[in-house]
Amino acid sequence: MKVKIFDFEDEKDLEEEINTFITNLKGEIIDIKYQVSMGIFSEEQIYCFSAMIIYQ
Repeated sequence: MKVKIFDFEDEKDLEEEINTFITNLKGEIIDIKYQVSMGIFSEEQIYCFSAMIIYQ
């Protein structure tokens, strides 16, 4: 069993990278965990879109 972790500031970048990974994956996906977090720095909102793919 292995894991691959993705972390991006834009959800479209995360989506594109995950789709590329899945397309090239030779094994089988066991699970995908997805998370969004948000913080505020000064007057700017910062988003973090992340996912962990567990695969064999």
